[in-house]
Amino acid sequence: MKTAFHIDPIYARHRNPDGHPERVARIEALLELSRRAGELGVTVLPATRRATHEELTLVHTAEYVDAIASTMGRAIMLDPDTFTVPDSYDVARHAAGAMLDVVDRVVAREFDNAFAAVRPPGHHAESERAMGFCLLNNIAVAAAYAVKQHHMERVLIVDWDVHHGNGTQEIFWSDGRVLFLSLHQFPFYPGTGRADEIGDGDGLGYTVNIPMPGGFGDDEWIAAFDRVVVPIAHQFNPQLVLISAGFDAHANDPLGGMRVTERGFAAFADAMVAIAREHADGRLVAVLEGGYDIDALSKSVEAVLGRFVSSRGGEVTGPAPTGDGRFGEVFARVKAAQSHYWSL
Repeated sequence: MKTAFHIDPIYARHRNPDGHPERVARIEALLELSRRAGELGVTVLPATRRATHEELTLVHTAEYVDAIASTMGRAIMLDPDTFTVPDSYDVARHAAGAMLDVVDRVVAREFDNAFAAVRPPGHHAESERAMGFCLLNNIAVAAAYAVKQHHMERVLIVDWDVHHGNGTQEIFWSDGRVLFLSLHQFPFYPGTGRADEIGDGDGLGYTVNIPMPGGFGDDEWIAAFDRVVVPIAHQFNPQLVLISAGFDAHANDPLGGMRVTERGFAAFADAMVAIAREHADGRLVAVLEGGYDIDALSKSVEAVLGRFVSSRGGEVTGPAPTGDGRFGEVFARVKAAQSHYWSL
């Protein structure tokens, strides 16, 4: 398959205070990975597009975008974890714009799929609030853009970051055109993402949360894909598949409490490639979220890119779909919350 890998040195211009986990070394490691593009079988795409004010206000309020724009040229603490430096807003506009660029290219069939390695991350940014290292919600902008610009009626977002994507959930809470499906550690930052958080109004049932206790590894996460993510994705029949690809569920990550390995992330990618091939003509776009152990991040992104390039699109395989494995209690809560909307 033709896979695009978007990455650019511009993302190093956003800098957090010394000791902050969301540091420049993250993008430097992936820039090093991109130098092996020929070996990996991917095409590297640089940053060429800034999201416009109009595009950002597809998911953020105009007042919020103006407030973040006003940080240009200044170093500001927006919350205890979230900071700007003089270039941060411009960098964040490039990050969101990169998602629009790769969505356009994938929809146009220039590429089968794409991975956008951007900073700052986005899934905690709400419609009018920055938090959790995030300024603009990159994946939400991409989903809303696909609905408006490409007239899509069913966009799937799968968020496998160890932290719940509260911002993406809030933005699409009442929107049935976007199915937000999140696997995450719970209870954990940011405190949202219970199984009974299922959306409202037109979006009722289109928020699916899989909250898992710390300590789960590949087997339990793969079971979550087998028993919840894949069945619901098939029923939703998406026209575009988007992934909030965080790698802080890795066993070596300093912020998470999970035990996922590169094998697990490769299996998640296999599942998403299969869904995209069956329902969305292969259209699949991932964006980087968390992942704070530099070696684990680089190896996990490489594993996902490998599956984007050469996956046979097979379903993930994990523990038996019935039984009393460690995922069973989580599955029971998710099934109870979603039984009126999806067959599990």
